Amino acid sequence: MKDDDSGDHDQNEENSTQKDGEKEKMERDKSQSSGKRKAVVPGPAEHPLQYNYTFWYSRRTPGRPTSSQSYEQNIKQIGTFASVEQFWRFYSHMVRPGDLTGHSDFHLFKEGIKPMWEDDANKNGGKWIIRLRKGLASRCWENLILAMLGKQFMVGEEICGAVVSVRFQEDIISIWNKTASDQATTARIRDTLRRVLNLPPNTIMEYKTHTDSIKDNSSFRNTKITL
Repeated sequence: MKDDDSGDHDQNEENSTQKDGEKEKMERDKSQSSGKRKAVVPGPAEHPLQYNYTFWYSRRTPGRPTSSQSYEQNIKQIGTFASVEQFWRFYSHMVRPGDLTGHSDFHLFKEGIKPMWEDDANKNGGKWIIRLRKGLASRCWENLILAMLGKQFMVGEEICGAVVSVRFQEDIISIWNKTASDQATTARIRDTLRRVLNLPPNTIMEYKTHTDSIKDNSSFRNTKITL
């Protein structure tokens, strides 16, 4: 009996040591990961935004097909901000879209949403697309993101983010929303977009669901056009 008891005791001690080791490792991992991703919060006396947002940048060689995996590797996170002042600190040091060259994109999305069609927040949504002649991208991009940060779209949680895409012959801005099937919401986003960008009445606006983008592996081809 004594031998059995001592055997159980050793086993319990071993289990206990193992559990302590696992607990230590979990706590160490937890502190490391929280150290890596410190929450972004407004500074003292700063003006907080309704949501935190993240700037991203991507650039690729045109004509080369991209898979979602290679695209994900290609998008670089610039930084996250939580207040008006933090936004301007990032924005004032960034190159304006009109000065970008080649096949480049800036993305501004709510924190936690990747600028990818497949992201959980985006996959049932779509985007409004406006094609711009060269020279207009910087002003339109600034107006668009200020309207987004300033809650001018008035569609609750629907807005996911915005993108400016610099191409060789034209520039394209788009705003992404969560629910492509909600026609009243997409119409309100379209009308607000028209107003904040001060678009002429005959401007062509295109809408494309992310499901369609995934099918034809393209952001801007085969869009539904409205005036």
